[in-house]
Parts: sequence; C-alpha cells; structure tokens
Amino acid sequence: MKLLFAGAAVFLVRASASLYNESSLNHTCVLSEPYLSCSAQATPAKADSCCVETYGGLLLSTQFWDTYTGLESQGQTLPADTWTLHGLWPDFCNGSYTQYCDLSRQYDPSPSPNTTNGLPNGTLVQPYTGPNIGTFVERFGKYNLLEYMNKYWVSQGSANSDFWGHEFSKHATCFSTFDVPCYGPRYVEHEDTIDYFQTAILYYRRLPTWGWLAAAGIRPSNTTTYSLADMQRALTTGYGALPYIGCTGPRLNQTAAGANSTDAGRTVLAETWYYLHVFGRPQDGVSLPVNASGSVSSCAKAPGALHYPLRAKGSST
Repeated sequence: MKLLFAGAAVFLVRASASLYNESSLNHTCVLSEPYLSCSAQATPAKADSCCVETYGGLLLSTQFWDTYTGLESQGQTLPADTWTLHGLWPDFCNGSYTQYCDLSRQYDPSPSPNTTNGLPNGTLVQPYTGPNIGTFVERFGKYNLLEYMNKYWVSQGSANSDFWGHEFSKHATCFSTFDVPCYGPRYVEHEDTIDYFQTAILYYRRLPTWGWLAAAGIRPSNTTTYSLADMQRALTTGYGALPYIGCTGPRLNQTAAGANSTDAGRTVLAETWYYLHVFGRPQDGVSLPVNASGSVSSCAKAPGALHYPLRAKGSST
C-alpha cells in the first residue's frame, strides 16, 4: 500500500504556486531531453522540471469498480461495461508520496486528509467554497471534456465536480510539470487544471480494465467468484506490468467461506492502480509500465475468494 512521506511533508508542501520557485521563463520543452522519470537524469539539477517530471516520478493511473453512486436520482450514474477513472497520482520514486502541495490551488470542498501531511501537526487544508471545478472547464469552452468526465470520472457519494477538485488539489499540485511557472508569463488561470484533467484521461483511455478481465472470462457476477491470481494474470498480460489490485468488503477469514483460514485479505474487488514512469512530461503520454511497488494487493489470495459484483439496478447507463 502507499505510504505517506510524513517526515518530509512539512518541508515539501508549501502554500505557493511553485514547487521549486522557478522562473516562468524559458521552459521550451522541445529543447530539453525527455529523460525518464526516476532516472538519474530526472532531477532539478539536471533537467528542466517543467519538461521532465522530477518531483513525483512514479505515476499511478488509478481506477474504481463501483456498483452505485448514491446520486442516481440526480442523474449521476456509472458507465456500462467499464471501470471509472479515479485519478493520476505522482508518487516519489521510492513509493512514498506527499499531497496538497500548493494551497493556492486548493479546490477540494472536503480535503481528505485535512492536513498537508495527514497528521495533526500538518498545515491545515481549508475546505474550498468557491465555484465548482467543473466551471473551470466550461470557461475554456471544453464542454465535450466536461461531458466525458461526467460519464467516466464518476464519484460515489458526492458530486463529480467535488471529486475532481479533490484529485486535482491533492495530487496534480505535486507534479513538477503541472506547476504554474511551467505555463509561462502568459499563464491563464486554471489552464493547469484543464491540462491535468486531459492528461489523467489520456492514460485512463489506454487502460481497458473491464476488457482485459472480460477477455480472460472474468466478468461481473453476483454468483460467480474469482481468484486474485487470475485477475493479476489478465491485467499483467494486458498492461505489460503487474498493477495493484484493491479490494473492500469482509476479510476472508471473517466469512463463512473462509472459516479457519489465515487469509485476512478482503473479498470484494474495488480498484486497480497502474504504475508507470514517463519520458519527459506526463502530458506527452510517452510512458513505460512498471510493476506495482510494495504490497501488490489488499485482496484475499485463496482460489475463488473474490467477488466482482454487478452494478446495482439503475446505477449504470
């Protein structure tokens, strides 16, 4: 699982518009070598941090399998036959991470956690109370982008726009390549937000989790159960590296089916994280799949232990 790099978070997170206090001039990326993130060259001393990801070089493109939104009566539903986008995250190269790196770009109505290091001694992340972040997309005239996000970047239990504000504020502000100075002296407010949304979608569209599982005969069902090993095999075959697979629900050894088992993994399929390094900027979409680091699953490992439930009636359109 992911570990918060709490020891350095107070130093790394600052209420400014720049991770490195760089100038807004001369970030001409076609003149920069597109070094691979987490390589020896991908450091602020050796590369333009606007043109090479030097801060959070281990990227995670993450997805949810939700079965309902809780807001179906308001028209917020899940897309048929596909997992939904969770976000695009910048971990440090050692697998630790930080969050809410620029409080001047804080658009999360319900910060979670509500401090920059997740601890009581961290800087408080104040809830955002301004116009929802979806209005930023509208200002740029990208109504088709907003339509796509409402279909595939769907929240459970809150408005979609609140979820997007959370993902941008917590994660996008910790990429060196989405830093405000990277957009030059003619930066237009919120163009970094649009850039992040489009980049997150770029990677999401390359990762057909539902299709890769279905090709291996693994489809949502309320009667059939599956094995973690088969899911890992299917997704590794499709992606080219082992992703993290997350589960919720009861632990196997707390269920009747797992009585007397020592397997404490959870039993309901819920999410997957695809790890990658990128050449140059994440925005350019040139990436290299890498295996998940640390724990590769929270799911039960016993054969046939996992449920991949159908969407609730009326939750999918």
